[in-house]
Amino acid sequence: MTPGTPYEAARVDGHLSEKRVSVRADGNRLWHLQHGDVEVGELREGGQVVATELRIPLSERTDLVREVVSEAALLATQAGARLVDPQLGRSLSANDDGVVVDQYLRTVRYAGEVAGVPEAMGSSYGQDPAGGARGFQPGTKFLFIALGVFIFLYLLVDSMTTSLGGR
Repeated sequence: MTPGTPYEAARVDGHLSEKRVSVRADGNRLWHLQHGDVEVGELREGGQVVATELRIPLSERTDLVREVVSEAALLATQAGARLVDPQLGRSLSANDDGVVVDQYLRTVRYAGEVAGVPEAMGSSYGQDPAGGARGFQPGTKFLFIALGVFIFLYLLVDSMTTSLGGR
């Protein structure tokens, strides 16, 4: 809890063992919550464990994010540790779920639009939370662009053959 003191991963792991946590074949742990699963890992710097990391899958399901903030804040309090969101750059409490959700949704949209992360693609291409589409789907956009390029090339070639006396 005090900055500058060594992180006690064993204390956090002890409290996590009381939760619904399973170990996958690859050694990573999954924390099973009501609204989904969260991957639990270790954050290392210079070979030392400096934090327990919680990774939430990218989607627009904010109920899981809110539950993780609440449960992780409770776990941190029990373990005498701080809950920190590195994207926000600050410590969190259970009441900070709103700001975490806002930042999470920005990350999901960025991941879908810029990085092309498949899990986040639906939220980046104009699907509203109700499931309807607000605009053209990516495949439809590509089709219109390709059609436009072909029409442009046809008109360009036709114009060139006409000006060269080909007709």
